[in-house]
Amino acid sequence: MTVIGFHVSHEQLDPAEGLRVAGLAEDAGFDAAMCSDHLAPWSERQGESGLAWPWLGAALATTGLSYGTVCAPGQRYHPAIVAQGIATLGAMFPGRFWVALGSGEYLNEHVTGEPWPPKAERDARLAECVEVIRALLRGEEVDHVGRVVARQARLWTLPDVVPALVLPALTPGTAGRHAAWADGLITVNQPVERLRRVIEAYRDAGGAGDVAVQVHLSWAPTTKEAEAVALDQWRTITGPPQVAADTPTTAAFDELGRDVGIDEVRRAVLVSADLGELTGRLAELRDAGADRLYLHHVGRRQDAFVEAFGEHVLPALR
Repeated sequence: MTVIGFHVSHEQLDPAEGLRVAGLAEDAGFDAAMCSDHLAPWSERQGESGLAWPWLGAALATTGLSYGTVCAPGQRYHPAIVAQGIATLGAMFPGRFWVALGSGEYLNEHVTGEPWPPKAERDARLAECVEVIRALLRGEEVDHVGRVVARQARLWTLPDVVPALVLPALTPGTAGRHAAWADGLITVNQPVERLRRVIEAYRDAGGAGDVAVQVHLSWAPTTKEAEAVALDQWRTITGPPQVAADTPTTAAFDELGRDVGIDEVRRAVLVSADLGELTGRLAELRDAGADRLYLHHVGRRQDAFVEAFGEHVLPALR
């Protein structure tokens, strides 16, 4: 059975509100949850950027759901610190936490003042970070000198169940290139044929574990309301992956989205007032090979979405 999860967007919800709606999602019948890990939002209109790691501890302690997040080791985060966070949550909540390790976005990483490497260099740095993190989670002492440096690094608290290290990938190239180290794949909603190509590239390269899809959607009682929410909150993030990765500031994203219209937003967000239509679109993603669907309503108010999807969409998908 496909796992249906709930996404908590730290760019849009303050941490206390995120914790509250995670509890609502559990009560409504969602199977799991995940959250973003941002230093800055994609738009001034989103307005938040709580730190994922302490929030995850609180969420895991106060609900029974499993949780994951997408993290970028190598610049803002040293891989030893990422490994320590993974190990600590894994030790406290065995089998209930996973982390996706990506090459990052300049929006969050520019604060270090270091140059932003091109994609190929970021991919190579990610591979080194994964190597360091894996070794630390095995209990090894690590000395590594390369694109990242670790000196006499060791974790003293280790989990009995090592959390899955998942690959976030938006394109077939990234999915195939990193499949060898990954315990699973997470991507975002996109046209079904394109999604199939991403999944096939991952599987053809030996990728193991579950395939998860984070689904950006906007639902409201009327189409006009659903479109207004999607346009207000998500129009800055409709460009190709390299634009999202290389744009440095929230203000720059807002400028990119200044003239974006609803037709362009609809290419990135499932927008509808019809719960039956949205159920069908989600079923198409499931049937394309997704083992997990994490639903992200792109509005800042979540209660009506959680209630409606818990009552109508989750049972229909199951």
